[in-house]
Amino acid sequence: MAMLKVEDIHVYYGSIHAVKGVSFEVNEGEVVTLIGANGAGKSTVLNTVSGLLHPRTGSVRFLDQDLKGAAPHKVVERGLAQVPEGRRIFLQMTVEENLEMGAYTRPNASIAPGIEDVYKRFPRLEERRKQVAGTLSGGEQQMLAMGRALMSSPKLLMLDEPSMGLAPILVEQIFDIIRELHAAGTTILLVEQNAQAALSVADRAYVLETGRISLSGTGAELMASDQVRKAYLGG
Repeated sequence: MAMLKVEDIHVYYGSIHAVKGVSFEVNEGEVVTLIGANGAGKSTVLNTVSGLLHPRTGSVRFLDQDLKGAAPHKVVERGLAQVPEGRRIFLQMTVEENLEMGAYTRPNASIAPGIEDVYKRFPRLEERRKQVAGTLSGGEQQMLAMGRALMSSPKLLMLDEPSMGLAPILVEQIFDIIRELHAAGTTILLVEQNAQAALSVADRAYVLETGRISLSGTGAELMASDQVRKAYLGG
């Protein structure tokens, strides 16, 4: 049984038909990536899964429960956490306060151990635990956004454009972290415009074009696809 099953969702912004019959699934322990050009509908799909948007038709099931109409905080409580595009950390709060905010669905007794776990994974955040988040570098802010999401102990972690705006060396660091999370057993749904990086970590991948899935396969299969190379890999 798939951990996440998205079936034939149609999502609108007013009269604009942004997502047109998208279906895919994520199995436990996988990294699944959605790649595509800017405006293809990738973030809209993630926001629909996390409850920020609602499909006009179609269904989203997580751990065999229908998420239709569920508020975003209820989706988090069920074990699904999203790292949003642009990070959206609390800029005026410290690193540690941001992490505490990520644990709002968890029992108080789990917060301190959760923070220590995040610091083990992201030592740089521990060095800056009392620093105001708005003064962090872009890469550090992305680590903080990921750490904040991990504070909810998610069964499925969704990452929306984690490489956006980062220098190439920081992109490598972020994708090394994604590999580490995967190796530790975290199930990940990744939306990413950097197709090369995304396909390099993906067990399976889907190509989204103008609101529809045009191609799917393993990460290696899509990396080798002439269609994907020409459109997304500069080949």
